[in-house]
Amino acid sequence: MNVAGIDGHAQYLVVTVLSNRAKMLHAPVRIKNAEAYRLVELLEPFRPLEAVVETSPAWPWLHDLLVGHGFGFVLAHAKKLRAISEANYKRDEIDAELLARMRLAGLIPEVHPKSIEQREQAVLVRHRARLVKLRTSAAGRIHAELHSIGMHLERGRLLTQGGRRWLRTRAWPLFGPEQRLLVRSQLAIVHGLNPMVRALDRRIVGIGSEIPAVALLQTVPGIGPYRGLLIATEVLPIERFPSPRHLVSYSGLAPRSNQSGSRPIRHGPIPAGANRWLRAAFVRTIVSHHMAAPSSWLSLYYDTQKQRLGWQVARVAAARKLARAVHAMLRTGEVWMDDVPKSDEKGRAPRLACRSDDLQPS
Repeated sequence: MNVAGIDGHAQYLVVTVLSNRAKMLHAPVRIKNAEAYRLVELLEPFRPLEAVVETSPAWPWLHDLLVGHGFGFVLAHAKKLRAISEANYKRDEIDAELLARMRLAGLIPEVHPKSIEQREQAVLVRHRARLVKLRTSAAGRIHAELHSIGMHLERGRLLTQGGRRWLRTRAWPLFGPEQRLLVRSQLAIVHGLNPMVRALDRRIVGIGSEIPAVALLQTVPGIGPYRGLLIATEVLPIERFPSPRHLVSYSGLAPRSNQSGSRPIRHGPIPAGANRWLRAAFVRTIVSHHMAAPSSWLSLYYDTQKQRLGWQVARVAAARKLARAVHAMLRTGEVWMDDVPKSDEKGRAPRLACRSDDLQPS
């Protein structure tokens, strides 16, 4: 099969075509994105063919175009393509040819291309996450000004009517003119974002209700509609991960390992180039889960590790357990069970109770 290396950019892309024997079939050519039909015309004579594209903002439309015309498509993990990112002489033409040659050599670190529906769901949950981050940042600025005048308000109370009433009656007289201007502007941001976040929450609930995996994930204490849809969007189809450890690695929850020669294996920090959305969802779920089900097997494991290693390491360790459990749930269709499983001491996924069919209304 012939291979086309495509280096995509915001306004154009560069294409090179090689044979399965690494012979140049078409020299690098630059095509404007607005003239996408030229790409199909260029590749048509070289069927059967698969195209290799790096992860970038340009890959979704290239995927839909090429797959729609019957070409193979390979999505390459940009951060792991060190041969390209660390090249001394970097040009678009070289990058496109190198992508094709690395594919022929079997050296491309592949990424699963999401379907159109999953891409839409990812846009939705990430949009909400960014709005919440903006709201948290604005609230943080107000808390900083409160600390500067020696006052304190519990986290979260600022979003309530009682908290805003306290701000007006207790803290406002102590603020200076510029502080009042800052607090007023940050409150306007918070008030403006609140209805947007609520609207997205309603949309997330509606979309998640149509996905059985989201209902299955919500049986885990601490996972609501938002995290359920986020995890389902990033993980499905679960058949991508042959075993729980593959999902743990993809989520960035497995520590780095380093071994050379006769030296023993050394485990370092968790990797930075993994799926940060999935890792954050698993780690933050541990906090919510501990509050919702303090006596579950996962909460007890977290408490034990927290005493031994501290809360930072314990959260990641518990998140690994949760990822293994999620893999088992999505693979078998069984819901969460809080009882301590006998196999937990050996590091296997927890025993589950019943099947997802029980979640369907009668």
